[in-house]
Amino acid sequence: MIKIIDLRCGKDSDIFENLASRSQLEYRDVLDRVEEIVANVRRNGDKAVLEYTAMFDKVQLTLGKLRVTEKEIKEAYTKVDPKLVEVIKRSRDNIWNFHEKQKEKSWFSTEKEGVIVGQLYRPLEVVGVYVPGGTAAYPSSVLMCAVPAKVAGVSKIVMTTPPGKDEKINPAILVAANEAGVDEIYKVGGAQAVAALAFGTETIPKVDKIVGPGNIYVAMAKRTVYGYCDIDMIAGPSEIMVVADETANPVFVAADLLSQAEHDILASSILVTTSEDIAKEVQRELEAQLAVLERKEIAGKSIADYGAIIIVESLKDAATVVNRIAPEHLELCVKDPFAALGDIKNAGAIFLGNYSTEPLGDYFAGPNHVLPTSGTARFFSPLNLSDFMKKSSIISYTRDALQKVKDDVILFAESEGLGAHANAIRVRFQDGQDK
Repeated sequence: MIKIIDLRCGKDSDIFENLASRSQLEYRDVLDRVEEIVANVRRNGDKAVLEYTAMFDKVQLTLGKLRVTEKEIKEAYTKVDPKLVEVIKRSRDNIWNFHEKQKEKSWFSTEKEGVIVGQLYRPLEVVGVYVPGGTAAYPSSVLMCAVPAKVAGVSKIVMTTPPGKDEKINPAILVAANEAGVDEIYKVGGAQAVAALAFGTETIPKVDKIVGPGNIYVAMAKRTVYGYCDIDMIAGPSEIMVVADETANPVFVAADLLSQAEHDILASSILVTTSEDIAKEVQRELEAQLAVLERKEIAGKSIADYGAIIIVESLKDAATVVNRIAPEHLELCVKDPFAALGDIKNAGAIFLGNYSTEPLGDYFAGPNHVLPTSGTARFFSPLNLSDFMKKSSIISYTRDALQKVKDDVILFAESEGLGAHANAIRVRFQDGQDK
């Protein structure tokens, strides 16, 4: 049973601390094991990758079978419902169109006579996409990670995903990868895949950045290799918050809360409402819908441990709760969601209105579903085009322009005790130097 918390009395709740406690970012025993795996792959390359694949995935691969072939990709299309293939294509197009709008241009500016400054905006060369495998299949994550990289102009996209016991990759994942423009796919998962992408092996290319979701071992591996390459973020368990007033439909609200609860026993589903009647109706509806849910054991534990219905006095108070928790997904199921949007400062993706349900964001609408979790929406953004770009600053001074500011620069450098810096300016104006 989900708990109801009434904040109208002005008292705080332990729900905030409870949510913070589910972060998976400090598992010391996991981190120790991951660091060992990463170091081994860095030292021994393909040999270590194959050994860990046999150990963790129970699959005995050879080097010749590590990379997915064109034949396997073509075969995947015969095993996926043609209707799903078409949906994958339409989803890809929506994601492409959304991220196309995020493009930025290089620019140059003439500040003064003889002074030009600017910024070059260029794509990364090689990006690695990690996709979970095993019993799970997430072609949507393939699209969300690979399509923006393609829009950005990344030269090579390398994907890794763990093989099944039959040594194969889920066909829907292969179809999505092909439709998204992934260049190379390797049958390797877990921390060993992240290490292989970060450092490169004899077979798997070294990448500039690793993106994509994964379990705690993958998250810790990304944290470990950060600095050797870039990463998107270290994601925690999924979460949704719904803000509802008396106009909300309790059936819709309950269904949306359960859509995240079924992900993981650590997932968090929270309703914040100004209506005590809605709170009680949603509580009843959750019980009814949960009883017939296929993943009811997972969803039920998630709702019991990390779910809550919070009653507040006003939508302003609801916004305060939202901004404090900074949820991954936020739904505003209120009479005027666009008006309520003005008070929201911290959220990964925001869904406005009763028919803008969270699964739209997961699969089809176009905005990225790789989102900040565990309160990191306070300072992180969803995966976006900028994640696949890098910026270079441009500075150009003529001799005359430098002469006008040389004394300022020399004084600044000498004030920091950096004489060579000052001298690099001074020598350009000594007698006999070329003008």
